[in-house]
Amino acid sequence: MADQQGHPYQFLTPDLVLDAVESAGFTVNGRLFPLNSYENRVYQVGIEDASPLIAKFYRPHRWTPLQLEEEHRFVAELEAGEVPAVAARKLADGGYLGHWQGFTFALYPQRGGQAPDISMPDTLYRLGQWLGRLHRIGAVTPFEHRPTLDILGGIRENQELLLNSGFIPQDLRLPYTSLMDDLIPRVAQRIADAGDLTSLRLHGDFHLGNILMREERILLVDFDDTRQGPAMQDIWLLLSGDLQEQQLQFAEIIEGYEQFHEFNNRERFLIEPLRTYRVVSQAAWLARRWDDPTFPQHFPWFAHARYWSDHILMLREQLANLDSPPLQLPGQ
Repeated sequence: MADQQGHPYQFLTPDLVLDAVESAGFTVNGRLFPLNSYENRVYQVGIEDASPLIAKFYRPHRWTPLQLEEEHRFVAELEAGEVPAVAARKLADGGYLGHWQGFTFALYPQRGGQAPDISMPDTLYRLGQWLGRLHRIGAVTPFEHRPTLDILGGIRENQELLLNSGFIPQDLRLPYTSLMDDLIPRVAQRIADAGDLTSLRLHGDFHLGNILMREERILLVDFDDTRQGPAMQDIWLLLSGDLQEQQLQFAEIIEGYEQFHEFNNRERFLIEPLRTYRVVSQAAWLARRWDDPTFPQHFPWFAHARYWSDHILMLREQLANLDSPPLQLPGQ
């Protein structure tokens, strides 16, 4: 049971997974393969006389049932709008969520593919088109239960968590707090430079690992972090390389994006605040999840001083980025 002593996932046994899928009305054949996932637990489950299903078991207490249901309704809305988002299967009761032995789960069709190669011509343009269509639908109505991205509040909250976590070595606490004292006002200024922003329903974690490509077909997966926020949150993670490369990538994405949805050019001021937010929040995520035995096993370096020296160096680079001019679109 998920409420017994110990970490909940230690009770997620293979038999429990198979029983849960059968409880949803499917006959399993006993084949079970764990897939890479840290936040949730995800399995490929063999089904008698049918294609395998992907079973996602949500981390207990992370999202409320209302928030999970809202995620699935949004993805189904995207799919109905011909955006290639992979939606969960509806279960026998007409809903998307199954419940078994204290766990909540969803079942997905199996879809294959690889991360897109953004060095190929037109790939970023096509991704921009799909993002434009996604955001056009996302702008129709707001979420009622999913959170809204708060860049500045999130940085402050995660900073406090890290300072109280005991992970930052004592000799690095002062450099860390001093650096954050410099970073936060610059983040606030960049957000102010962006001006009034439109908040819409987002994918929330639109990196290349959550995009599958097979025979030129693009699929958008894993809306686990969907939330309200500015469009740029779903754009900046596609940018990489030096400044010139990012300029070209940004222009390609926005050219495709604006075929379907208007882009507020002032959101380019949010790129470095969002990058700073991600650097801090990823460290806080590891600290929050350290009681899950999977995390010390797969991220052992997090507890070492070298990680925190590198983390502070990364934040110093962000300080320089926040003081640099934002990306420009052609003709500006």
